[in-house]
Amino acid sequence: MTAEGQTALEWADLDTPVGVVSAGCSAAGVAQVRFGPPPGARACGNGGAGELARSAQRQLAEYFRGQRRAFELPLDWSGTAGTQRHVLEVLAGSVGYGQTTSYGKLAGQAGLAAAGDVPPARLVGKIMGSNPIPVIVPCHRVLASDGLGGYSGGAGPEVKRWLLILEGALPPTLDWEPAAPA
Repeated sequence: MTAEGQTALEWADLDTPVGVVSAGCSAAGVAQVRFGPPPGARACGNGGAGELARSAQRQLAEYFRGQRRAFELPLDWSGTAGTQRHVLEVLAGSVGYGQTTSYGKLAGQAGLAAAGDVPPARLVGKIMGSNPIPVIVPCHRVLASDGLGGYSGGAGPEVKRWLLILEGALPPTLDWEPAAPA
């Protein structure tokens, strides 16, 4: 078990137009997606989690090439709990490829109320910033009411912008380069 109480993950990574993306899987499903290489130098093994990591790698590669609109992967939610898990599940189940929502609208869909002096939209922003499974659980599709909003993956908001352009939710910028077909 790891310090977080989660079993060790099998990892697979791939080069994408926004840098290296890695997927960590347990036998239950995809538990983490991270921008950057896997932690340590672990590669996927031959067990169930290793095969799942390779499947996540394939599906993420298809997504980044513009060939996949929905992921068909089990998710391991063990790294989330309570309100965080609920909001991420609402997001994953309600905002599809090429769609966007706002932090406030997602807060309403999830039934969030203000937590002390923290408005529901700000609470959703914090949850999006702590999403352990970005891209697959599409926190990049959640926007601020006055613009793009933040993004904690890769190079930040520019990665968010690239993903939204890929999905057709934003028009391409002059310097946008799609992934080369494979």
